[in-house]
Amino acid sequence: MSETIRSIEERVIACRRCPRLVQWREKVAADKVRRFRDQEYWARPVPALGDPAAALIVVGLAPAAHGGNRTGRVFTGDESGNWLFRALHKAGFANQPLSVHRDDGLRLTDCYITATIHCAPPGNKPLPEEVANCRPYLLHELKLLKNVRVVVGLGKIGFDAALDAYREVGMITFKARPKFAHAASYTFGNLTFIGTFHPSQQNTFTGKLNEPMLDAVFEEARRALSS
Repeated sequence: MSETIRSIEERVIACRRCPRLVQWREKVAADKVRRFRDQEYWARPVPALGDPAAALIVVGLAPAAHGGNRTGRVFTGDESGNWLFRALHKAGFANQPLSVHRDDGLRLTDCYITATIHCAPPGNKPLPEEVANCRPYLLHELKLLKNVRVVVGLGKIGFDAALDAYREVGMITFKARPKFAHAASYTFGNLTFIGTFHPSQQNTFTGKLNEPMLDAVFEEARRALSS
């Protein structure tokens, strides 16, 4: 049977390849935190989100333990998501600036969001073998997303994962690895890669990333798509 975005989503949700991640995501859902103690956690791998015909793909790190792992939708229910969707909405890629839960009416236009790994990792730090286990899902997605022209990597891990995946599927080549930096931009044929600091609380609370900085990244993505 030929692969589709929907079939990838179904395989992601059913995945149990990484015992450490399975144990962690389920433990988080059982223990919960006080503010979400009355909610039922998703506690499964979190699939990608967005438009299969998208020209923009955003590659992040992983679901948050009490964000995507709770709500079942990537970048939903946590502060990182609030930052990301506000910027996407401002740039015209999302119909609303907040992503609170799976049934809140959010729609992405010309944008697809995926992750390096699809399970919340302890300490937000996946092991190399866990990244490798999840990699085939990203590779299959890239092969199906035929219209992508701009790739935004959230943080160095997301940026490098996107570069490596696109190179592995034969869509780009490079001898020297492009260096990650905030707002760094590289062009390979008809593909533009843009890096941004991840909108994690570690970065936003300290001022390493502010709203104008993140807005500028998606403004640049919009310009690249218009050129």
